Amino acid sequence: MSTALRLRAGGRVQRVGFRRYAQEVAREFGLAGWVKNLPDGSVQIHVQGPQEAVQAFMERLRKAPAPIRVEQVVAREVEPEPGLEYFRIIYGPLEEELQEGFGAMQNIFMQYWQEFRDYRQEFREFARRMEERLNLLNDKLTTILETLVRESAETRRQLTEALTLLRQVVEKFLGEKAA
Repeated sequence: MSTALRLRAGGRVQRVGFRRYAQEVAREFGLAGWVKNLPDGSVQIHVQGPQEAVQAFMERLRKAPAPIRVEQVVAREVEPEPGLEYFRIIYGPLEEELQEGFGAMQNIFMQYWQEFRDYRQEFREFARRMEERLNLLNDKLTTILETLVRESAETRRQLTEALTLLRQVVEKFLGEKAA
């Protein structure tokens, strides 16, 4: 059974990509109709199709993702419009559509800017932790290097001493053999 509703959505529904969202959801459910901005800042929607799909569409509209904020949806039953096969956006004058596009881009940019700010703070914290760990590693490596240099010098001294003693023993042995 096919049903048709005329909806009026209020809240933050213009310049945030709400019409495109409504179109995507309607197409997902296989619904027909249209969506358009109204001068008072609300959005009008005509949707028609199977009753369950229309109800699911309305539920999804109410839960639209940010920056969209649907504060109210007023619905009234209407007669289905014959010949509607798809769901489309009814565009306004070019200057309004440009404002809509720029407004949606600004909202998206602001979301990314906030994410970037959060990321910058996380990165600063990560860099601080890495600096602490690198300083600790540097201290340990310095200690190891100093120990190796000290032990290397000691080993060189002991080898020189051992070679001197060996030379003395060989010379003494050769001297006794020659005599």
